[in-house]
Amino acid sequence: MIEELLPDTVVAVEAHGTDEAGLAPLFPEEEAFVALAVAKRRREFATVRACARRAMEKLGVPPQAILPGERGAPRWPDGLLGSMTHCDGYCAAALVRATDLASLGIDAEPHAPLPDGVLEAVALPAEQQRLRRLAAALPELRGDRLLFSAKESVYKAWFPLTGRWLEFSEADIDLTVDPGDRTRGGFRAELLVPGPLLGERRVGHFEGRWIVSRGLVATAVTVPNP
Repeated sequence: MIEELLPDTVVAVEAHGTDEAGLAPLFPEEEAFVALAVAKRRREFATVRACARRAMEKLGVPPQAILPGERGAPRWPDGLLGSMTHCDGYCAAALVRATDLASLGIDAEPHAPLPDGVLEAVALPAEQQRLRRLAAALPELRGDRLLFSAKESVYKAWFPLTGRWLEFSEADIDLTVDPGDRTRGGFRAELLVPGPLLGERRVGHFEGRWIVSRGLVATAVTVPNP
């Protein structure tokens, strides 16, 4: 599912349900990090890292530990960059060589309504207005959850480039639907604060893709190199 949203240079590995990836052993330093976590947290932590190590192997990189760094962002081996996501019954990791992209972010969520009050906390007035129009045209799409996921992917692509937090209100996301397939589409995220500097170019927006499949909504953002 995730790989359909990403360019061919990116390797994506996913696990559905109780995939055997969740049984893969953790590295000792990873085990220490989640030693006191509840079983669900440990299972998701292990499964998404097993996905990431499979992606490393596909890129010809020896599997190694992936520890959370600043603000929980994964610390990748030199020369690689990537993103991970997990929700109930699904985990995925996407990796790429740093020579092929500047950054990327992925996210997956259940295709279900957001809890009460969350949309108002994360969506700008203009975004909420566009969501109302989208709901009228496509009532089966959970646009609120899609917007939330898109914002998560934008943040995951933003943070490695800046090392700074990005508030939900600091990116204005416009969702579009593919004319030939109403289960997928794209989005443009206008950054409302100064974006990262790539080479001599200041990035003013991010581009992303989305898909709804198997009861999930997934989003992905890729940032090209300068």
